[in-house]
Amino acid sequence: MTILLKLLNTAAGLAFAPLLIGVINRTKAWCAGRTGPPLLQPYHDLRKLFRKGAVYSESSSWILRAGPVVGLSAVVTAATIIPFGGLPVLLSFNGDLILFAYLFGLARFFTILMALDSGSSFEGMGASREAAFSALAEPVLLLTLAVIAKYTGQISFSKIFPAIDFGYWPKAGPAFVLIGLALLIVFLAENARIPVDDPNTHLELTMIHEAMVLDHSGPDLGMIHYAAAVKMWLLGALLTQIIVPVRGGGRLADVAAALLAMMLLAAVVGLIESSMARLRLQRVPQLLVGAAALSILAAILV
Repeated sequence: MTILLKLLNTAAGLAFAPLLIGVINRTKAWCAGRTGPPLLQPYHDLRKLFRKGAVYSESSSWILRAGPVVGLSAVVTAATIIPFGGLPVLLSFNGDLILFAYLFGLARFFTILMALDSGSSFEGMGASREAAFSALAEPVLLLTLAVIAKYTGQISFSKIFPAIDFGYWPKAGPAFVLIGLALLIVFLAENARIPVDDPNTHLELTMIHEAMVLDHSGPDLGMIHYAAAVKMWLLGALLTQIIVPVRGGGRLADVAAALLAMMLLAAVVGLIESSMARLRLQRVPQLLVGAAALSILAAILV
């Protein structure tokens, strides 16, 4: 039974990850007064991509082919570390929160490498921006994880999440509000969402993440989009289960509450993208430095 619950924890993230994108798109369509795409449209898009063939440039090497596989493998491994709705995890040990952050770094490293390997000037420009912004976003993620570890006295996700409940509000409520804001900024930046990046843009001069995958097609592009959806799910699970720690209602009720919190987060992201424009590229580092300041202040308060 324990093994089945561990597999269910990982399977939930892998199965529901594209649904977050569907909720975001429907929320944006509702705000604009449009019908919008079906809620399950991301699943149909992935199926279509995996049924196509891939085209490779003659100037590219094995890195262009290995990048999507390594990126997807890294985020799937990260999905075995994050508990969801109180379910046990497949991979748990002291310090696994550091592995969680570095798995994202590994996926980003190969994404940048395959962008450079394509030989495209636009992809190289996107890779440069991705490297610069991630150098500011990763410390914020590590700082927030350090603050949470300090508060709970644990350095493993499987022990951190059970130690957090609504009782922290009288003790460290302001600190957790700052942590939530910092993690929300990291969530938007790491997932290429407005105000940091626009996932729907087709103007190469303003692209960040999308610029790095212009030369990919078919299953490779499908793996990249799916890995991005799983990454969004994992960062969203980290944010929601820290800010809204629903516990004690029974295993099924806890999982349902965690899933509802994820859908609400996706709706909030859709509202954010519908109510503001993306920032100028020169303003993005200021936003990320502000998130770092929030996490440092939270560390001082804790």
